Amino acid sequence: MLKFSENLGDGRFFRKEEAIEIVVQRVRNCKACPLHETRINPVPGEGSLDTPIIFVGEGPGEEEDRTGRPFVGKAGQMLNKLLKEVGLSRDKVYITNVVKCRPPGNRVPTNQEMAACSHFLMAQIQIINPKVIVALGSTALSFFLEKKVSITRMRGKLIDWLGGKVIFPTFHPSYLLRNRSTGPGSPYELALQDMKKVKELYDEYRKV
Repeated sequence: MLKFSENLGDGRFFRKEEAIEIVVQRVRNCKACPLHETRINPVPGEGSLDTPIIFVGEGPGEEEDRTGRPFVGKAGQMLNKLLKEVGLSRDKVYITNVVKCRPPGNRVPTNQEMAACSHFLMAQIQIINPKVIVALGSTALSFFLEKKVSITRMRGKLIDWLGGKVIFPTFHPSYLLRNRSTGPGSPYELALQDMKKVKELYDEYRKV
């Protein structure tokens, strides 16, 4: 894992921007699993490096693979809509995925693929040092908890994690696209409740 405080050899230490750029370059050159053979572009992540909030999905989709940017397709548009509704813009948070290359056909990444890619995500978390990690969907949540869990049962709960950080699970935006209802108790309404909590946490930790 890349250490944020790693000495450059002349008495200086990596700044966040320098450290994250090293991660980005390593992602672009990575051939640790077969996903690099079918990708167009790796998708390291983007956003604020000084944010208390990181959003983590499972992996890039078709549009993300084409552009090299996370959550810019239909699921990304849904995420943007939720953020806008609670008054939080995506440039105020950091957005990434567990795996940085698109699995063929947008399938769920395998445990082996996630394991091969996990050190990049861990480095990003170490560099940015967020207070809250928003796990988008069951794959991301299961990665952090190291066991298969139901997003329906776990969403909206704050879960203690490493280094005093908390995991906050919510539905993946693509799930909301498959379940279009917006009425009381709908996935969208529940996701909006979760996003309001994310905004509250953002405001709380930005004051610290």
